[in-house]
Amino acid sequence: MTAHITTDFSFCGQPVTGKELALIQGIADDFSALGRTEMANTVCELLQWVRPTGKLKTVECRAFLESLQASGLIRLPERRPQRRRNKQAALPLTPSGEGGASLEGSLKDFQPLELEPVSSPADQALWREWMQRYHYLGYRIPFGAHLRYFVRVAAPQPVGVGALQFSSPAWRMAARERWIGWNEAARRRHLQQVVSNSRFLILPWVRIRNLASSALALAARRLPADWEESYRVRPLLLETLVDPARFAGTCYRAAGWTELGQTTGRGRQDRAHRRHGACPKTIFLYPLSPKARRELCEEGPR
Repeated sequence: MTAHITTDFSFCGQPVTGKELALIQGIADDFSALGRTEMANTVCELLQWVRPTGKLKTVECRAFLESLQASGLIRLPERRPQRRRNKQAALPLTPSGEGGASLEGSLKDFQPLELEPVSSPADQALWREWMQRYHYLGYRIPFGAHLRYFVRVAAPQPVGVGALQFSSPAWRMAARERWIGWNEAARRRHLQQVVSNSRFLILPWVRIRNLASSALALAARRLPADWEESYRVRPLLLETLVDPARFAGTCYRAAGWTELGQTTGRGRQDRAHRRHGACPKTIFLYPLSPKARRELCEEGPR
């Protein structure tokens, strides 16, 4: 029986063994003619790095392969220019994404408030354009699983007033780990039951009191069923990161989220800790179950 030698690397919270790393190195050597995405697909297929739905974790794997290359462990093919999708020029600006009429007042004058899943190609394009135009981070391809919504009001006529995105969680955040209280085995088992509110936008011409906190509360009620339907995992906890240099997080507090403290300022791929403290964010959490912490700490079968 071959021993599984551990390494200092992990993929989506799971340790990568020496045997798995050797297999990845062999793929990189033997299939150097493949593109990076095709190579990530190959790795996922051989190591069964899949979501509960059976879909390959291609996006996460490609980022992991690039981190291995940065560490000098593998050599990847050159990036293909046509694959670079996050540039602003790739998102055409259209009349549909331009500013609308000013909306001001109390939320009760615009009810009911609704969340609409982003599904059609036209909706996807508008959602991306809004983020590129009006969110300070712009549009970025999300890391891993994700769901998107438009925020809409129905009165005096139906109109979009904002947008939300929920996506895969941060792999590690010390304050979150302390709050949950899980050990490493429980963290690996339940990490995908944590979902990140990775984008939240209220359009700049909309000034409706209590809109943002009400939209967050509505999302917290709707998301668990939608996420479970899409990914066969029932979320137990929401997290988000707020830039304290720009926002106070008032709407999250008003919606019942708990402020935990700040991140170290590192990103997902900063394994060498080069960006420690570079841009710390305030962490907010929202349990989706009264027993969320206890359930996230369970190590046995669900």
